Amino acid sequence: MGTRPETDRTGAPAARGARNYMTPAGYARIKEELVQLLDVERPELVRVVAWAASNGDRSENGDYIYGKKRLREIDRRIHYLTRRLDTAEVVDPAARGESDQVYFGATVTYSAAGEQRIVTIVGMDESDPGRGRVSWVSPVARTLLKRRVGDTAVLSTPSGEEEIEIVDVHYQAVT
Repeated sequence: MGTRPETDRTGAPAARGARNYMTPAGYARIKEELVQLLDVERPELVRVVAWAASNGDRSENGDYIYGKKRLREIDRRIHYLTRRLDTAEVVDPAARGESDQVYFGATVTYSAAGEQRIVTIVGMDESDPGRGRVSWVSPVARTLLKRRVGDTAVLSTPSGEEEIEIVDVHYQAVT
């Protein structure tokens, strides 16, 4: 049986050997989900499965069959979250202070194709592009990292290369 590559919360493969940076808020959210699974969902499901097993024939017992399936899913998620928390490197962007250089946790305003966009660079498990949170291993974040206000860079996109200019960089607590 082979090992599966590490994946981020979207199921996309994480870079092998990549650091698992997280903001304090991202770490707290994952920890909260893990505690919910361990203390609430899993014990309740174990009770249901035990009750269903006590009813006799398990081959046609939907509560038992689907309960066991859900229990395996929860156990997989618990294992995944535990691994992610164990390897997490929590980085507080607010502790960086003000800087005009882009690092993990920065909220960056950049100009591309005549319009301004704002993104916050967060951990792989925290990314939510719809809310302007991009993973630090994403193409846009890799293009922005270590650059300064006023720098221009070339971002490779599926539709071609796009020149972007960094307009503003600031650091604040990510919520």
